[in-house]
Amino acid sequence: MSAFHREKVLSVQHWTDTLFSFKATRDTSFRFQNGQFAMIGLEVDGKPLLRAYSMASANHEEELEFFSIKVPDGPLTSRLQKIKEGDTILVGRKAVGTLITDNLLPGKRLLMLSTGTGLAPFASLIKDPDVYERYEHVVLVHGCRQVSELAYGERLVAKLAEDELFGELMKDKFTYYPTVTREPFRNRGRITDLIASSQLFNDIGQGPLSIETDRIMLCGSPHMLEDLKVMFEERDFIEGSGSKPGHFVIEKAFVER
Repeated sequence: MSAFHREKVLSVQHWTDTLFSFKATRDTSFRFQNGQFAMIGLEVDGKPLLRAYSMASANHEEELEFFSIKVPDGPLTSRLQKIKEGDTILVGRKAVGTLITDNLLPGKRLLMLSTGTGLAPFASLIKDPDVYERYEHVVLVHGCRQVSELAYGERLVAKLAEDELFGELMKDKFTYYPTVTREPFRNRGRITDLIASSQLFNDIGQGPLSIETDRIMLCGSPHMLEDLKVMFEERDFIEGSGSKPGHFVIEKAFVER
């Protein structure tokens, strides 16, 4: 198990029947950039059972936080959803991922587009002071099927807005836009449709999508990622990577299981 840190679970919160978050200790040698992920999991029958999880905590925080779905028959999540305070999880020693600001060309507005637990890397990034230095506007969009699934993100944003440091940073720069598809809510619709119709930008009182000013990060369902990638490339946006920055970046590491 030398490839992993063994961390103690500090707290677990169940948000819905399908979503939960948990915090764990963080080894002082574990380093990551905000927006990255690591392989985490449990030891089962003496072997590591792992999947990729974005850190929802920022790299300046002493504890690690993760936001997870519950899959009844998922090899890992069926077990992970039952963890409790004091249990041990495995955390890979190396953090990787494409959702870092250096993979984007300079711009004025950062759009963070997420569905479901794809919110996690952005939970880390909106706690990064450098993000507010780089961009004039930071827009976090979180799409879910039901209103109850927004709870984690809503609490995160509310808590950050009350923070002495981030409250000031976010006041004039940050916009949170939750949207649901299957229930009545103030914002309704799929992220793809809300961007294509400019409804998103009208709702937040900002200008339409622009290749000159907008830089975009995507994390969520495969359909959302595929549809938005096509939309952006049709508008000449270029996908960025660690070797060459672009107008948008996609995290492709996650498969729900």
